[in-house]
Amino acid sequence: MWRHIASNALTFLIVGLFLLAGLVAWGNRQYTAPGPLAAAICLQVPAGAANTDALTDTLLEEGAISSAFIYETGARYSEKAGDIKFGRFRVPAAASMEEIVDIVTRGGRNTCGAEVIYRVGINQTLVDVRELDPATNEFVEVADFIVGETEPPASYEATKADGNATFRLVIAEGATSWQITNALGQIDSLVADVSDAPAEGSLAPRDYEFTPGDTVSSILNRMQETQAAILAEAWENRVDGLPLASPEEALILASIIEKETSVPDERRQVSSVFVNRLNTGMRLQTDPTVIYGITRGEGVLGRGLRQSELRGETPWNTYVIAGLPPTPIANPGQAAIEAALDPDTTEYIFFVADGTGGHAFATNLDDHNRNVARWREIEAERANDG
Repeated sequence: MWRHIASNALTFLIVGLFLLAGLVAWGNRQYTAPGPLAAAICLQVPAGAANTDALTDTLLEEGAISSAFIYETGARYSEKAGDIKFGRFRVPAAASMEEIVDIVTRGGRNTCGAEVIYRVGINQTLVDVRELDPATNEFVEVADFIVGETEPPASYEATKADGNATFRLVIAEGATSWQITNALGQIDSLVADVSDAPAEGSLAPRDYEFTPGDTVSSILNRMQETQAAILAEAWENRVDGLPLASPEEALILASIIEKETSVPDERRQVSSVFVNRLNTGMRLQTDPTVIYGITRGEGVLGRGLRQSELRGETPWNTYVIAGLPPTPIANPGQAAIEAALDPDTTEYIFFVADGTGGHAFATNLDDHNRNVARWREIEAERANDG
């Protein structure tokens, strides 16, 4: 009898294990299968609700998941239940529960909702307010205005007051430290706590997310740390034979390259011209350095250079001084820094605008003079057309 009972118990145990295995397999299929969401949504996870239970309720209300138990079990089994980030996230149509867990725990920039972008340029700061349409995954422009020139629209104020938008700075390559510091001080989402601009060239022009209420000094510190890291890596990877004695000299050259061309493919060619000139003892003779000697980076000259200014002696006038100027003349981007430390191998020693936005390069004065003559013709044609 006991043998019979033991045999039946073993049978029940085996059947139970098979049923459990089947249940687990079914749950896993449900967890990884396409979900019930008919259209993409913008899922908001408030800071105080960044936990599995609260989020599960929201997902059920939105119709994004079919089972709270399977969703929560899967999140805990994957050890991601405690990694939920607050913010606004785009959840695509038919997203599986596994995909949703990954979306809300991955972190990084918000992938949905409103975004306020402050584009700090050479002459002005443009503000873009846009909203992501979850259905198309494309941004829809809500408003734009120029700081200090036009009144901020009501939609901008409403987006700021909502408290759920992402805020981002986009710093233009070639802006001076004074221009950047002055622009940041005029942005109403930042606390202006800086009176003096950092050293020229020490700020990395790129994108920076921030939180309203951050100080200008904290943004500038991040920019300086980023630029220092970029310069250190580029200097470590520099090619041999450069006429540059230090990372600081590389930064000076990079700033000149940045101001001389806005064409990405030309940076290393322009760099080669200046490197060739430095190697042969020729003066750099570049207009942006003359302009910096006049403005000291504060504002824009807004006119052409006079002959007296080209001949006027300042520490930055490379028509007068030999070698590099004493400081950078702007804040160069990473590509310009890398170009300064890894130029093309050429014999170019001249270049001039070619009318297309780029430049014509030459290895000798005769060819250069022909390129200059062609550029003067283009200028005259444009003047007549205008």
